Amino acid sequence: MRDAPESSLHKIPSAPMAVAHRGTRPRMAPKTERIQFLRAVRQLHRVRSFYAVGVLLWAGSAACTGWQAPGSRQMWVSVLLLTVFTGLLTTATLSLRRLAVPPTGRPAHHAAPHKMARTRHAHA
Repeated sequence: MRDAPESSLHKIPSAPMAVAHRGTRPRMAPKTERIQFLRAVRQLHRVRSFYAVGVLLWAGSAACTGWQAPGSRQMWVSVLLLTVFTGLLTTATLSLRRLAVPPTGRPAHHAAPHKMARTRHAHA
């Protein structure tokens, strides 16, 4: 019984064969990518609003608790949650700034282009 040469066991596929397996999965269309991008930006706006309300509420709670019972456990919990919500708000704001919506060069309301109306002259 003959053993196969070792070089044929670990043969690297040829270039055309390797390319045939690459890129078989279709990519999303640019329009779909833009729609998903805009949805992500809208979601970040909503989350940022939620975090802003949380910061305001926990700041009020920390101030009120600090006024009534300075140094109490409730005050420190309020300060901790205020710090957490401030960090989340900062992260969401920086992410929105990084993901600024690029202009498309098209009108936002998809209106027809404004062209000067030409007066029609009859040919003589």
